[in-house]
Amino acid sequence: MAALLVILPILAVVFLNLPHMRLGNRVALALAALFCAAEALAAVAAPPEFWIHSPSLLPWLDPGPLLGTSFPVDSLARVMYLSLYVFLEITAVASLILIVIEKGRAAFEGAFKYMVLGAVATSLLLSGLALLFIVAGGTSFEAVAAVLAEGKTSQLELVAVALFLSGLAIKAGLVPFHGWLPDAYSSAPAPVSVLLAGIVTKTTGVYTLIRLVSAVFGYPERVRPVLLAVGLLSIVAGALLALGQKDLKRMLAYSSVSQVGYIVLGLAAGTKLGLAGAVFHLFNHAIFKTLLFVNSAAVEEQAGTRDMDKLGGISSRMPVTGTTSVIALLSTAGVPPFAGFWSKLFIVIAVWQSGHPAFAAASVLASVLTLAYFLSMQRRVFFGQLAASCTSLREANAWGLIPALLLAAITVAVGLSVPWLFDTFLLPVGSIL
Repeated sequence: MAALLVILPILAVVFLNLPHMRLGNRVALALAALFCAAEALAAVAAPPEFWIHSPSLLPWLDPGPLLGTSFPVDSLARVMYLSLYVFLEITAVASLILIVIEKGRAAFEGAFKYMVLGAVATSLLLSGLALLFIVAGGTSFEAVAAVLAEGKTSQLELVAVALFLSGLAIKAGLVPFHGWLPDAYSSAPAPVSVLLAGIVTKTTGVYTLIRLVSAVFGYPERVRPVLLAVGLLSIVAGALLALGQKDLKRMLAYSSVSQVGYIVLGLAAGTKLGLAGAVFHLFNHAIFKTLLFVNSAAVEEQAGTRDMDKLGGISSRMPVTGTTSVIALLSTAGVPPFAGFWSKLFIVIAVWQSGHPAFAAASVLASVLTLAYFLSMQRRVFFGQLAASCTSLREANAWGLIPALLLAAITVAVGLSVPWLFDTFLLPVGSIL
Protein backbone atom coordinates (compact mmCIF):
# COMPACT_ATOMS: atom_id res chain seq x y z
CA MET A 1 0.00 0.00 0.00
CA ALA A 2 2.77 2.47 0.90
CA ALA A 3 4.42 2.02 -2.50
CA LEU A 4 1.38 3.70 -4.02
CA LEU A 5 2.56 6.98 -2.47
CA VAL A 6 5.26 7.07 -5.12
CA ILE A 7 3.54 5.25 -7.95
CA LEU A 8 0.22 7.12 -7.97
CA PRO A 9 1.61 10.64 -8.61
CA ILE A 10 3.80 9.33 -11.42
CA LEU A 11 0.88 7.52 -13.03
CA ALA A 12 -1.34 10.61 -12.66
CA VAL A 13 1.16 12.91 -14.36
CA VAL A 14 1.75 10.45 -17.21
CA PHE A 15 -1.91 9.59 -17.73
CA LEU A 16 -3.23 13.15 -17.66
CA ASN A 17 -0.60 14.31 -20.16
CA LEU A 18 -0.73 11.56 -22.76
CA PRO A 19 -0.82 13.12 -26.27
CA HIS A 20 -3.92 11.26 -27.34
CA MET A 21 -5.87 12.21 -24.21
CA ARG A 22 -8.29 14.99 -25.09
CA LEU A 23 -9.88 15.60 -21.76
CA GLY A 24 -12.03 18.57 -20.97
CA ASN A 25 -11.14 20.68 -17.96
CA ARG A 26 -13.90 19.19 -15.84
CA VAL A 27 -12.93 15.60 -16.63
CA ALA A 28 -9.23 16.27 -16.05
CA LEU A 29 -10.02 17.98 -12.73
CA ALA A 30 -12.21 15.08 -11.64
CA LEU A 31 -9.49 12.56 -12.47
CA ALA A 32 -6.86 14.62 -10.67
CA ALA A 33 -9.11 14.79 -7.61
CA LEU A 34 -9.54 11.01 -7.79
CA PHE A 35 -5.79 10.48 -7.87
CA CYS A 36 -5.36 12.84 -4.89
CA ALA A 37 -8.00 10.96 -2.91
CA ALA A 38 -6.28 7.66 -3.66
CA GLU A 39 -2.97 9.15 -2.55
CA ALA A 40 -4.46 10.36 0.73
CA LEU A 41 -6.04 6.94 1.33
CA ALA A 42 -2.69 5.22 0.74
CA ALA A 43 -1.00 7.55 3.25
CA VAL A 44 -3.63 7.01 5.93
CA ALA A 45 -3.81 3.24 5.39
CA ALA A 46 -0.06 2.67 5.89
CA PRO A 47 0.49 1.32 9.43
CA PRO A 48 2.44 3.56 11.85
CA GLU A 49 5.10 0.86 12.30
CA PHE A 50 5.96 1.10 8.63
CA TRP A 51 6.66 4.83 8.79
CA ILE A 52 8.76 4.55 11.93
CA HIS A 53 10.96 1.58 11.04
CA SER A 54 11.18 1.38 7.27
CA PRO A 55 14.27 3.18 5.84
CA SER A 56 12.82 3.44 2.35
CA LEU A 57 9.51 2.81 0.66
CA LEU A 58 10.96 1.61 -2.61
CA PRO A 59 14.72 0.84 -2.74
CA TRP A 60 14.77 1.27 -6.51
CA LEU A 61 13.34 4.78 -6.17
CA ASP A 62 15.39 5.83 -3.13
CA PRO A 63 17.39 8.96 -4.09
CA GLY A 64 19.80 8.45 -1.19
CA PRO A 65 22.60 6.75 -3.15
CA LEU A 66 22.28 9.32 -5.93
CA LEU A 67 22.31 12.37 -3.65
CA GLY A 68 24.80 11.01 -1.17
CA THR A 69 22.30 11.00 1.63
CA SER A 70 19.56 8.88 3.16
CA PHE A 71 16.04 9.82 4.13
CA PRO A 72 14.66 8.00 7.17
CA VAL A 73 10.89 7.84 7.04
CA ASP A 74 9.63 9.00 10.43
CA SER A 75 6.53 10.80 11.67
CA LEU A 76 7.73 14.16 10.40
CA ALA A 77 8.31 12.74 6.94
CA ARG A 78 4.80 11.33 6.97
CA VAL A 79 3.32 14.83 7.05
CA MET A 80 5.27 15.97 3.97
CA TYR A 81 6.58 12.62 2.61
CA LEU A 82 6.58 13.25 -1.13
CA SER A 83 8.75 16.34 -0.72
CA LEU A 84 11.67 14.01 -0.07
CA TYR A 85 11.52 12.89 -3.70
CA VAL A 86 11.21 16.30 -5.29
CA PHE A 87 14.23 18.47 -5.92
CA LEU A 88 13.83 22.02 -4.75
CA GLU A 89 14.76 23.48 -8.10
CA ILE A 90 12.29 21.33 -10.03
CA THR A 91 9.58 22.68 -7.77
CA ALA A 92 10.82 26.23 -8.27
CA VAL A 93 10.82 25.94 -12.07
CA ALA A 94 7.35 24.37 -12.10
CA SER A 95 6.04 27.11 -9.81
CA LEU A 96 7.54 29.79 -12.04
CA ILE A 97 5.73 28.41 -15.07
CA LEU A 98 2.45 28.17 -13.17
CA ILE A 99 2.66 31.77 -11.98
CA VAL A 100 2.91 33.12 -15.55
CA ILE A 101 0.66 30.56 -17.20
CA GLU A 102 -2.07 33.17 -17.80
CA LYS A 103 0.50 35.85 -18.71
CA GLY A 104 -0.21 39.49 -17.93
CA ARG A 105 2.10 42.18 -16.56
CA ALA A 106 1.43 41.43 -12.89
CA ALA A 107 2.08 37.73 -13.43
CA PHE A 108 5.41 38.40 -15.14
CA GLU A 109 6.42 40.83 -12.41
CA GLY A 110 5.60 38.31 -9.68
CA ALA A 111 7.39 35.54 -11.55
CA PHE A 112 10.45 37.71 -12.10
CA LYS A 113 10.78 38.44 -8.39
CA TYR A 114 10.25 34.76 -7.65
CA MET A 115 12.94 33.82 -10.17
CA VAL A 116 15.52 36.35 -8.97
CA LEU A 117 15.14 35.58 -5.27
CA GLY A 118 14.92 31.88 -6.08
CA ALA A 119 18.29 32.14 -7.84
CA VAL A 120 19.73 33.86 -4.77
CA ALA A 121 18.36 31.07 -2.57
CA THR A 122 19.90 28.45 -4.83
CA SER A 123 23.28 30.19 -4.70
CA LEU A 124 23.16 30.33 -0.91
CA LEU A 125 22.20 26.66 -0.64
CA LEU A 126 24.94 25.56 -3.03
CA SER A 127 27.54 27.67 -1.24
CA GLY A 128 26.51 26.20 2.09
CA LEU A 129 26.62 22.72 0.61
CA ALA A 130 30.15 23.29 -0.70
CA LEU A 131 31.36 24.46 2.70
CA LEU A 132 29.74 21.52 4.45
CA PHE A 133 31.47 19.21 2.00
CA ILE A 134 34.81 20.77 2.91
CA VAL A 135 34.08 20.43 6.62
CA ALA A 136 32.46 16.99 6.70
CA GLY A 137 34.10 15.34 3.70
CA GLY A 138 30.67 14.39 2.37
CA THR A 139 27.17 15.71 1.86
CA SER A 140 25.11 13.00 3.53
CA PHE A 141 22.88 13.92 6.42
CA GLU A 142 24.83 11.50 8.65
CA ALA A 143 28.25 12.91 7.80
CA VAL A 144 27.24 16.52 8.37
CA ALA A 145 25.32 15.71 11.55
CA ALA A 146 28.29 13.77 12.93
CA VAL A 147 30.68 16.69 12.41
CA LEU A 148 28.30 19.26 13.89
CA ALA A 149 27.54 17.01 16.85
CA GLU A 150 31.17 17.01 17.96
CA GLY A 151 30.54 20.24 19.85
CA LYS A 152 33.50 22.15 18.40
CA THR A 153 31.69 24.27 15.86
CA SER A 154 34.13 26.22 13.71
CA GLN A 155 33.48 29.53 12.01
CA LEU A 156 33.38 27.75 8.66
CA GLU A 157 30.65 25.43 9.88
CA LEU A 158 28.62 28.36 11.20
CA VAL A 159 28.93 30.15 7.87
CA ALA A 160 27.76 27.02 6.05
CA VAL A 161 24.75 26.67 8.35
CA ALA A 162 23.95 30.38 8.00
CA LEU A 163 24.04 30.16 4.19
CA PHE A 164 21.74 27.15 4.24
CA LEU A 165 19.27 28.77 6.61
CA SER A 166 19.23 32.00 4.58
CA GLY A 167 18.46 30.08 1.38
CA LEU A 168 15.63 28.19 3.04
CA ALA A 169 14.31 31.41 4.62
CA ILE A 170 13.89 32.84 1.11
CA LYS A 171 11.98 29.78 -0.05
CA ALA A 172 9.82 29.86 3.08
CA GLY A 173 9.05 33.58 2.65
CA LEU A 174 10.39 34.62 6.04
CA VAL A 175 11.11 38.26 6.86
CA PRO A 176 13.31 39.90 5.59
CA PHE A 177 13.38 37.51 2.63
CA HIS A 178 9.67 37.67 1.88
CA GLY A 179 9.65 40.19 -0.98
CA TRP A 180 8.68 37.71 -3.68
CA LEU A 181 5.80 36.10 -1.86
CA PRO A 182 2.97 38.69 -1.97
CA ASP A 183 3.50 39.39 -5.68
CA ALA A 184 3.74 35.72 -6.61
CA TYR A 185 0.67 34.74 -4.58
CA SER A 186 -1.51 37.61 -5.76
CA SER A 187 -0.53 37.60 -9.45
CA ALA A 188 -0.78 33.84 -9.96
CA PRO A 189 -4.06 32.28 -11.16
CA ALA A 190 -6.37 31.35 -8.30
CA PRO A 191 -5.67 27.57 -8.40
CA VAL A 192 -1.91 28.25 -8.48
CA SER A 193 -2.21 30.55 -5.46
CA VAL A 194 -3.85 27.68 -3.59
CA LEU A 195 -0.95 25.41 -4.56
CA LEU A 196 1.74 27.94 -3.65
CA ALA A 197 0.21 28.82 -0.29
CA GLY A 198 -0.81 25.34 0.76
CA ILE A 199 2.00 23.19 -0.59
CA VAL A 200 5.01 24.80 -2.28
CA THR A 201 6.40 27.11 0.41
CA LYS A 202 5.67 24.49 3.08
CA THR A 203 7.53 21.80 1.15
CA THR A 204 10.52 23.66 -0.26
CA GLY A 205 11.14 26.04 2.62
CA VAL A 206 9.46 25.25 5.92
CA TYR A 207 9.63 21.45 5.88
CA THR A 208 13.27 21.41 4.73
CA LEU A 209 14.15 23.95 7.42
CA ILE A 210 12.57 21.77 10.12
CA ARG A 211 14.27 18.68 8.77
CA LEU A 212 17.77 20.15 8.61
CA VAL A 213 17.69 22.05 11.91
CA SER A 214 16.19 19.19 13.92
CA ALA A 215 17.94 16.19 12.36
CA VAL A 216 21.18 17.53 10.84
CA PHE A 217 22.33 20.85 12.28
CA GLY A 218 21.28 19.92 15.79
CA TYR A 219 20.30 23.39 17.02
CA PRO A 220 23.71 25.14 17.21
CA GLU A 221 23.60 27.56 20.15
CA ARG A 222 24.42 30.54 17.92
CA VAL A 223 21.60 29.64 15.52
CA ARG A 224 18.70 29.41 17.96
CA PRO A 225 18.61 33.15 18.80
CA VAL A 226 18.58 33.91 15.08
CA LEU A 227 15.65 31.56 14.54
CA LEU A 228 13.80 33.12 17.47
CA ALA A 229 14.36 36.63 16.10
CA VAL A 230 13.42 35.75 12.52
CA GLY A 231 10.34 33.87 13.69
CA LEU A 232 9.04 36.73 15.82
CA LEU A 233 9.93 39.34 13.20
CA SER A 234 7.99 37.40 10.58
CA ILE A 235 5.01 37.02 12.91
CA VAL A 236 4.75 40.73 13.69
CA ALA A 237 5.79 42.18 10.33
CA GLY A 238 3.54 39.83 8.38
CA ALA A 239 0.56 40.71 10.56
CA LEU A 240 1.18 44.46 10.33
CA LEU A 241 1.61 44.31 6.56
CA ALA A 242 -1.60 42.27 6.24
CA LEU A 243 -3.49 44.98 8.14
CA GLY A 244 -2.81 47.56 5.45
CA GLN A 245 -3.92 45.53 2.42
CA LYS A 246 -7.08 45.95 0.40
CA ASP A 247 -6.34 43.15 -2.10
CA LEU A 248 -7.73 39.94 -0.63
CA LYS A 249 -4.98 37.65 -1.93
CA ARG A 250 -2.16 39.99 -0.90
CA MET A 251 -3.58 40.10 2.61
CA LEU A 252 -3.63 36.30 2.72
CA ALA A 253 -0.06 36.24 1.38
CA TYR A 254 1.23 38.47 4.19
CA SER A 255 -0.75 36.35 6.62
CA SER A 256 1.24 33.35 5.40
CA VAL A 257 4.47 35.18 6.23
CA SER A 258 3.17 35.71 9.77
CA GLN A 259 2.02 32.13 10.26
CA VAL A 260 5.29 30.64 9.01
CA GLY A 261 6.94 32.75 11.70
CA TYR A 262 5.07 30.73 14.34
CA ILE A 263 6.43 27.51 12.87
CA VAL A 264 10.00 28.84 13.02
CA LEU A 265 9.44 30.07 16.58
CA GLY A 266 8.37 26.58 17.65
CA LEU A 267 11.38 25.11 15.91
CA ALA A 268 13.68 27.59 17.68
CA ALA A 269 12.46 26.40 21.10
CA GLY A 270 14.58 23.30 20.55
CA THR A 271 12.33 21.00 22.59
CA LYS A 272 10.13 18.06 21.73
CA LEU A 273 7.01 20.09 22.42
CA GLY A 274 8.28 22.99 20.32
CA LEU A 275 9.12 20.76 17.39
CA ALA A 276 5.80 18.94 17.70
CA GLY A 277 4.00 22.29 17.75
CA ALA A 278 5.92 23.42 14.67
CA VAL A 279 4.99 20.27 12.76
CA PHE A 280 1.37 20.56 13.91
CA HIS A 281 1.17 24.20 12.86
CA LEU A 282 2.74 23.31 9.52
CA PHE A 283 -0.15 20.92 8.94
CA ASN A 284 -2.77 23.34 10.27
CA HIS A 285 -1.47 26.22 8.19
CA ALA A 286 -1.57 24.11 5.04
CA ILE A 287 -5.23 23.37 5.80
CA PHE A 288 -6.64 26.73 6.87
CA LYS A 289 -4.60 28.82 4.44
CA THR A 290 -5.59 26.55 1.56
CA LEU A 291 -9.21 27.01 2.65
CA LEU A 292 -8.83 30.79 2.66
CA PHE A 293 -7.30 30.82 -0.81
CA VAL A 294 -10.02 28.49 -2.10
CA ASN A 295 -12.60 30.94 -0.77
CA SER A 296 -10.76 33.93 -2.23
CA ALA A 297 -10.80 32.17 -5.60
CA ALA A 298 -14.54 31.67 -5.28
CA VAL A 299 -15.07 35.33 -4.38
CA GLU A 300 -12.92 36.52 -7.27
CA GLU A 301 -14.71 34.25 -9.71
CA GLN A 302 -18.18 35.35 -8.63
CA ALA A 303 -17.52 39.05 -7.97
CA GLY A 304 -14.81 39.66 -10.56
CA THR A 305 -12.62 41.54 -8.09
CA ARG A 306 -10.28 41.00 -5.14
CA ASP A 307 -10.55 44.59 -3.92
CA MET A 308 -12.12 44.32 -0.48
CA ASP A 309 -13.29 47.93 -0.62
CA LYS A 310 -15.55 47.02 -3.57
CA LEU A 311 -17.12 44.06 -1.79
CA GLY A 312 -19.36 43.77 1.22
CA GLY A 313 -22.24 41.74 2.60
CA ILE A 314 -21.68 38.90 0.15
CA SER A 315 -22.26 36.30 2.85
CA SER A 316 -25.97 36.71 2.11
CA ARG A 317 -25.27 35.53 -1.44
CA MET A 318 -22.42 33.11 -0.60
CA PRO A 319 -23.31 31.70 2.85
CA VAL A 320 -21.17 28.57 2.66
CA THR A 321 -18.11 30.50 1.53
CA GLY A 322 -18.68 33.06 4.27
CA THR A 323 -19.12 30.43 6.99
CA THR A 324 -16.06 28.39 6.04
CA SER A 325 -14.07 31.61 5.88
CA VAL A 326 -15.01 32.33 9.50
CA ILE A 327 -13.83 28.86 10.52
CA ALA A 328 -10.51 29.38 8.74
CA LEU A 329 -9.89 32.83 10.21
CA LEU A 330 -10.66 31.65 13.75
CA SER A 331 -8.23 28.77 13.35
CA THR A 332 -5.57 31.10 11.92
CA ALA A 333 -5.98 33.54 14.81
CA GLY A 334 -5.69 30.71 17.33
CA VAL A 335 -9.20 30.78 18.72
CA PRO A 336 -10.29 27.58 20.52
CA PRO A 337 -11.33 24.92 19.84
CA PHE A 338 -10.10 25.07 16.25
CA ALA A 339 -6.91 23.30 15.21
CA GLY A 340 -4.80 26.44 14.93
CA PHE A 341 -5.36 27.23 18.60
CA TRP A 342 -3.69 24.04 19.77
CA SER A 343 -0.61 24.27 17.58
CA LYS A 344 -0.07 27.89 18.62
CA LEU A 345 -0.60 26.97 22.27
CA PHE A 346 2.04 24.24 22.11
CA ILE A 347 4.47 26.63 20.42
CA VAL A 348 3.91 29.36 23.02
CA ILE A 349 4.32 26.93 25.93
CA ALA A 350 7.48 25.45 24.38
CA VAL A 351 9.04 28.87 23.81
CA TRP A 352 8.18 29.91 27.38
CA GLN A 353 9.64 26.69 28.85
CA SER A 354 12.82 27.11 26.79
CA GLY A 355 13.59 30.31 28.69
CA HIS A 356 12.20 32.96 26.33
CA PRO A 357 9.03 34.31 27.99
CA ALA A 358 9.25 37.63 26.14
CA PHE A 359 9.09 35.89 22.75
CA ALA A 360 6.18 33.76 23.97
CA ALA A 361 4.25 36.79 25.19
CA ALA A 362 4.91 38.71 21.97
CA SER A 363 3.66 35.81 19.86
CA VAL A 364 0.43 35.73 21.87
CA LEU A 365 -0.11 39.48 21.40
CA ALA A 366 0.55 39.08 17.68
CA SER A 367 -2.43 36.72 17.51
CA VAL A 368 -4.56 39.75 18.36
CA LEU A 369 -3.22 41.43 15.22
CA THR A 370 -4.09 38.29 13.27
CA LEU A 371 -7.64 38.39 14.57
CA ALA A 372 -7.82 42.12 13.79
CA TYR A 373 -6.92 41.90 10.10
CA PHE A 374 -9.07 38.84 9.56
CA LEU A 375 -12.08 40.43 11.21
CA SER A 376 -11.49 43.47 9.03
CA MET A 377 -11.42 41.20 5.97
CA GLN A 378 -14.57 39.39 7.06
CA ARG A 379 -16.39 42.68 7.67
CA ARG A 380 -15.36 44.26 4.37
CA VAL A 381 -16.01 41.17 2.26
CA PHE A 382 -18.74 39.08 3.86
CA PHE A 383 -20.55 41.10 6.54
CA GLY A 384 -22.44 44.37 6.51
CA GLN A 385 -24.68 45.75 3.80
CA LEU A 386 -24.57 44.07 0.42
CA ALA A 387 -22.57 46.13 -2.05
CA ALA A 388 -24.52 47.37 -5.06
CA SER A 389 -22.11 45.65 -7.44
CA CYS A 390 -22.67 42.28 -5.71
CA THR A 391 -26.45 41.94 -5.90
CA SER A 392 -26.24 39.33 -8.66
CA LEU A 393 -23.68 37.13 -6.92
CA ARG A 394 -24.24 33.40 -6.56
CA GLU A 395 -22.68 30.81 -4.30
CA ALA A 396 -19.56 29.08 -5.61
CA ASN A 397 -20.01 25.98 -7.71
CA ALA A 398 -19.37 22.45 -6.47
CA TRP A 399 -15.65 22.64 -7.35
CA GLY A 400 -15.34 25.52 -4.91
CA LEU A 401 -17.73 24.31 -2.23
CA ILE A 402 -16.56 20.71 -1.85
CA PRO A 403 -12.91 21.49 -1.02
CA ALA A 404 -13.97 24.38 1.21
CA LEU A 405 -16.34 22.18 3.22
CA LEU A 406 -13.79 19.37 3.42
CA LEU A 407 -11.00 21.66 4.63
CA ALA A 408 -13.31 23.35 7.15
CA ALA A 409 -14.35 19.93 8.47
CA ILE A 410 -10.70 18.92 8.90
CA THR A 411 -9.97 22.13 10.80
CA VAL A 412 -12.83 21.54 13.21
CA ALA A 413 -12.29 17.78 13.55
CA VAL A 414 -8.56 18.07 14.23
CA GLY A 415 -9.19 20.79 16.80
CA LEU A 416 -11.68 18.61 18.66
CA SER A 417 -9.47 15.51 18.40
CA VAL A 418 -6.23 16.88 19.88
CA PRO A 419 -6.20 14.61 22.97
CA TRP A 420 -6.04 11.61 20.66
CA LEU A 421 -3.37 13.03 18.36
CA PHE A 422 -0.36 12.89 20.68
CA ASP A 423 2.44 10.64 19.38
CA THR A 424 0.75 10.40 15.99
CA PHE A 425 2.11 11.88 12.79
CA LEU A 426 0.33 15.19 13.53
CA LEU A 427 1.66 15.62 17.06
CA PRO A 428 4.85 13.53 17.13
CA VAL A 429 5.98 14.61 20.60
CA GLY A 430 8.12 11.55 21.19
CA SER A 431 8.74 10.16 17.75
CA ILE A 432 10.88 12.64 15.84
CA LEU A 433 13.64 13.46 18.33
